[in-house]
Amino acid sequence: MSSDDERDEKELDLTSPEVVTKYKSAAEIVNKALQVVLTECKPKAKIVDICEKGDAFIKEQTGSMYKNAKKKIDRGVAFPTCVSVNNTVGHFSPLASDETLLEEGDMLKIDMGCHIDGFIALVAHTHVLQDGPVTGRKADVLAAANTAAEVALRLVRPGKKNHAVTEAIQKVAEAYDCKIVEGVISHQMKQNVIDGSKCFLSVSTPETRVDDAEFLENEVYAIDIVASTGDGKPKLLDEKQTTVYKKDADVNYQLKMKASRFIFSEIKENFPHMPFTARSLEEKRARLGLVECVNHGHLLPYPVLYEKPGDFVAQIKFTVLLMPNGSDRITSHSLQELQPTKTVDDPEIKGWLALAIKKKKGGGKKKKAKKAGEKGETSTEAEPMETSSNAQE
Repeated sequence: MSSDDERDEKELDLTSPEVVTKYKSAAEIVNKALQVVLTECKPKAKIVDICEKGDAFIKEQTGSMYKNAKKKIDRGVAFPTCVSVNNTVGHFSPLASDETLLEEGDMLKIDMGCHIDGFIALVAHTHVLQDGPVTGRKADVLAAANTAAEVALRLVRPGKKNHAVTEAIQKVAEAYDCKIVEGVISHQMKQNVIDGSKCFLSVSTPETRVDDAEFLENEVYAIDIVASTGDGKPKLLDEKQTTVYKKDADVNYQLKMKASRFIFSEIKENFPHMPFTARSLEEKRARLGLVECVNHGHLLPYPVLYEKPGDFVAQIKFTVLLMPNGSDRITSHSLQELQPTKTVDDPEIKGWLALAIKKKKGGGKKKKAKKAGEKGETSTEAEPMETSSNAQE
């Protein structure tokens, strides 16, 4: 690699203030978009309308940014808005013709993302469509996902290993008598890369394995926790419900059908790096063309999976920047009041939750006490949590 290439590579991570600004701007927009979506979530609201409003808000907010930049800066939706209800695990972002409505008491997972110049901020939040505190098993599974997310925030830090996070997340879920859903992966993100090769599983099984890895300063991660009151082994019920896809840049198969070639050229033009929804394509041709694109690996589908009817699934996803002064969680939303049936008494989990997120200012060796009456920092315990947490400690 030439020194110029190395300099370009270096300039595109968190050592560049401009990159940090872009991540934080994307996060600010997606946090606001989540709030917009939440206000639209009411009984009898149509899910597809809510998803479209979320995406439209992100496009509108990013559209006015960097208009006068010297080079064209790509920006907009990094992950299409999905609203998945009750035992649906995720990725439900239906086509315009879908009539699915929200109902009172539904447990909603809202999942969405924004990017500016390829720097991505993702968020997912779980909300129960009701007034008053969330109770019973819905509260248990939401507290499990949220507490596991808080633990992961403290363990995804420079010098720590990815497999330790997987084990901790599972231990938290067990404390609430819940399961972490299999197949969910938290990825490192880079410019135009939503699913970097450095990652960790939420659940380790004999069938799934990821490489050992150590977290490093100046990396960015999307931490995705999905918990269930069921067995955590979701199933695909209907392939036709899958509407979210991402282009695979490594596949070169020559498509045979004219509709497929038309759709794929539209995808290459408009969604070269980010996942997209079939709603944003020309619908009649899309139905024909997407099948061949998926069958030959040009597109990676994000399937809509289900736990059993009567199970509840909660998701918390956030984006974290591993900055020199500690972890900076840039996407989140406060939870409803939770009244779970379980409490966490395990000293190891309490120890993880007590870890500080940010480093103490001043660092280095402790200075000797100065003049009498001058305040000295002695505590190494956690600062107050910077994110709203209803985790039961």
